[in-house]
Amino acid sequence: MTAFRDLHRSGLLILPNAWDAGSAAIMRSLGAKAIATTSAGCAWSLGWPDGDCLPIDRAVAMCADVVRAAEGLPVSVDFEGGYSDDPKEVADNARRIVVAGAHGINIEDGGGDPSLLASKIEAVRAAVGPSLFINARTDVWLRGLGEAERRPAEALRRGAIYAEAGADGLFTPGLTDADVIAGVVARTPLPVNLLAFPGLPGAAELERLGVRRLSAGSGLSSAAYGRAASLATAFLRDGDSGPMLEGALGWGEMNAMMPQN
Repeated sequence: MTAFRDLHRSGLLILPNAWDAGSAAIMRSLGAKAIATTSAGCAWSLGWPDGDCLPIDRAVAMCADVVRAAEGLPVSVDFEGGYSDDPKEVADNARRIVVAGAHGINIEDGGGDPSLLASKIEAVRAAVGPSLFINARTDVWLRGLGEAERRPAEALRRGAIYAEAGADGLFTPGLTDADVIAGVVARTPLPVNLLAFPGLPGAAELERLGVRRLSAGSGLSSAAYGRAASLATAFLRDGDSGPMLEGALGWGEMNAMMPQN
């Protein structure tokens, strides 16, 4: 698991977010250094809504499938809120994710009281030990908490609480302003993770600002489902299969990407 931790120590780690084992295999084939999952995409692929709704058994099985398809690449699992408000249950769930092969988890506060997420992080750390990379997500910007000018301070306050509890990274989705990003990076000891978002600077600029991780989130899965919906609409309307072949990966190409055991 140290290999995944090392990826956060210099440069910018760009993490594509898989929504099933097949998408993980594609990302592995494209040269990804590690693979993350998206809770939204994984839930949708299994017919569930996002938001701690996916049964933990399905989440664990999905983790195992993605780990298999990643063929040795580090895998970080979007763990939502841990699928419980009980820190002990969250720790038990995290232990199962680790047994399934995860090198890291992303666990979120949802904009709620940071003390709850801190308790969850402490419980997870005690249950699984020091090697798991725990990325603490705060939704200060996504939820629009408080006045805009006070959000950086609030995110840093939460980040300090999460670091004290045992977190290894700070994820601040929705943060896009370069000056604010630089300020957050300078004031937290944790590597900062950002979400691909409209208005976010490019990868080279983010690296210059000191950001250590950039995640696609649910963007790739949303785009894939949007494309599928567009093609299915045309096919259902007039049976035209031609557009489905434009830009498609061939049967043999896809089959060759899949692990053999």
